[in-house]
Amino acid sequence: QCRFIFPDNLLGISWVDSSWIPILNNGSVLDYFSERSNPFYDRTCNNEVVKMQRMTLDHLNQMVGVEYILLHAQEPILFIIRKQQRQSPTQVMPLADYYIIAGVIYQAPDLGSVINSRVLTAVHGIQSAFEEAMSYCRYHPSKGYWWHFKDQEEREKTKPKAKKKEEPSSIFQRQRVDALLLDLRQKFPPRFVQQKPGEKPVPVDQIKKEPEPAPEAVKPEEKEAVKNAQSAGAKGPPEKRMRLQ
Repeated sequence: QCRFIFPDNLLGISWVDSSWIPILNNGSVLDYFSERSNPFYDRTCNNEVVKMQRMTLDHLNQMVGVEYILLHAQEPILFIIRKQQRQSPTQVMPLADYYIIAGVIYQAPDLGSVINSRVLTAVHGIQSAFEEAMSYCRYHPSKGYWWHFKDQEEREKTKPKAKKKEEPSSIFQRQRVDALLLDLRQKFPPRFVQQKPGEKPVPVDQIKKEPEPAPEAVKPEEKEAVKNAQSAGAKGPPEKRMRLQ
C-alpha cells in the first residue's frame, strides 16, 4: 500500500505492507524493503542481482554500483536502511537514508530540503503577518497613519458597558482639606465681603458690627415664682384624702 502526497517528490510519500509487519526483524527487513510495490527500491541495484543469483549479502562488498544496507535496527519498531554507491570494497558514497517506523517506510530528508522547508515556512509566516498588519493600517493626509482594528470594535460593542462607580472622598481627605482651608483662612483673612449677590464687594473694615442685645434683667420675685412652679410640676399634684362621715 503506497500513499502518494507529492508524486514527483519521494519525501512526500510513504509505503507500508501490513502482512510483513508481524515478521519484521534484522534478517527480513531488507526483503521487506525490496518488495516490487515499494517506490523507494531501485530494481537495478546490486541487492537485486545477489537475490536473483541466490547469493549472500556478503558478496555486495565485491561489487560496484548501487546497494542497500541495514544501517541501524531497534527491533521491532525502528529500522534504518541506507542507499549508497559502492566504488570499491572499502569506499562507498551515501545517497539516501530510509527509516521504517512500525512497518511504514519514509525517506529521510536531506539537509537542503530541511533548510528550504524551514525558510519557506518562516517567509510564509512573515508575509502573512505583514499582510494582516497592512489590512489594519489607515492613512489620511490631515491625520497621518493610524491602526483600525475591526475585531476590537466588535468586541467592545458586544460587551456590556459597566458603569463606573464614583467613589466619594475618604474621611481623612475631607478632614484634611477642611483643616487646610481653615488654616489658610486664618493666615490670609478675606479683605472684601459681598453681603448680597449682585452688590459690590465691601472692605471688611467698613462693615459695622451690630451690638449684641443685653440680657434682660429678671426680678428676684419672678425667679422664685418660676422655681416654685418647676418644683410643683416635679412633685405632682397632692393626693386627695378620703372624707369620713
